[in-house]
Amino acid sequence: MNSKHRNKSVPAEPNKTTENTALAAVAFQDHIASGLSLVDPLRKKQIHFATPKKKLNAVKSTINTGKRKNVKVKKEEAKDEEYVIDYEPTMLTLAQRMGLVAAPEQPLTENEWKEAKEKSNCREDSTQPCVICKEDFGFQEQVLLSCTHVFHRTCLQAFERFTGKKSCPMCRKVHYQTRVIHEGSKVHRIRCVVRIQAHWRGYIVRSWYKNLRKTVPPNDPKLRKKFYEEKLELITDRLVGSYDTSVDDFLSEIDRSMEASRRIFEHLDASGLRSITDEEWQVIQVKALKRADTDCPICIMPLEGSPDDSSPRPSPDRLAKRQTVLLSCTHVFHNVCLSAFEELSFIERNVCPVCRSGYHKHVL
Repeated sequence: MNSKHRNKSVPAEPNKTTENTALAAVAFQDHIASGLSLVDPLRKKQIHFATPKKKLNAVKSTINTGKRKNVKVKKEEAKDEEYVIDYEPTMLTLAQRMGLVAAPEQPLTENEWKEAKEKSNCREDSTQPCVICKEDFGFQEQVLLSCTHVFHRTCLQAFERFTGKKSCPMCRKVHYQTRVIHEGSKVHRIRCVVRIQAHWRGYIVRSWYKNLRKTVPPNDPKLRKKFYEEKLELITDRLVGSYDTSVDDFLSEIDRSMEASRRIFEHLDASGLRSITDEEWQVIQVKALKRADTDCPICIMPLEGSPDDSSPRPSPDRLAKRQTVLLSCTHVFHNVCLSAFEELSFIERNVCPVCRSGYHKHVL
């Protein structure tokens, strides 16, 4: 019996090391697959059915008498309030549960977030443009990662959707935590304030300098000359601008004054055309001699028969041709020239070609 029992085969016990190795390999494979965010082909796609529309309740008409007061008052959201986005920790993989891979970090405390923020501010990350879009943060929402790097929130979400995993674009740290901060908006406000103040101060200085240039003359002779020329030009422009520069009104006024003066002269001539005595002709002749006119104003030829001519009497024909006439206005002409002027004149009354006044003729 013993020999029979000894010859029977006994099943071998399973090797624990091989089981542990296989389990570890599966755990590592699952951890790597979860890190790569691969899609499980055996997982069924979820079908989202449309939710039925809710029936609208009957609305009762109410009259606002003004006695009821709205008790519910919406609290204004605090501006520049920082908050953590991902409160729920990520699920541990099999390798992390077995201790083969280090588990993700626990949620950071408030002091740890302050330290991470201080490190980012020491590097002046918020003053630099976003690493993903290369634009300033401005007033857009900004996030701080647990690895102390900052990005636009929309840029980081787009990066995560594109890569399919959660890793920092700068240091490639996985399973990071994010917190909304407003350091970029503060920097942008300071820049805007500085720019506005610079423009305002520049405007004040330019205005002061322009006023100084207008009131205080420079020391350079050329610039001083130009300064006073501009001053004089401004004064003349102001004087011209204060007057009425209507040309039509000005010309019409001149026409009216000329017509009035002609009427006055006609009246004076009508009243003053009387016979002149010999004594008065002598006085007129003396005035003509004092003027010493030697040429006829009409033909610009010499007055040979002028009153101051001391030559002997010429022949009657020559005398008729060169006979001179003295007018009551003390002007002297050739008789022929004055007669031709009177014939060609369109004016009804005879006026002197020089002074335009009525006259009496006295042949010399």
